[in-house]
Amino acid sequence: TTDKIKGLANEAVGNVKQAAGNVTGNDKLVAEGKAQELKGEAQKTVGDAKDGAKNLADKITGKH
Repeated sequence: TTDKIKGLANEAVGNVKQAAGNVTGNDKLVAEGKAQELKGEAQKTVGDAKDGAKNLADKITGKH
């Protein structure tokens, strides 16, 4: 789903920010990266939940 893709992107960007912050000693950038990574994880969880709900609905209605 779109949520999963956005989540993966946010996680990746967050990880890059954290790495850059660690290399440069920029604690603010590290914190921003961690926040973005967590946002991405949350987005992926939402996507997983939506997929699960859709799969359940498809099973109930007989759609495959």
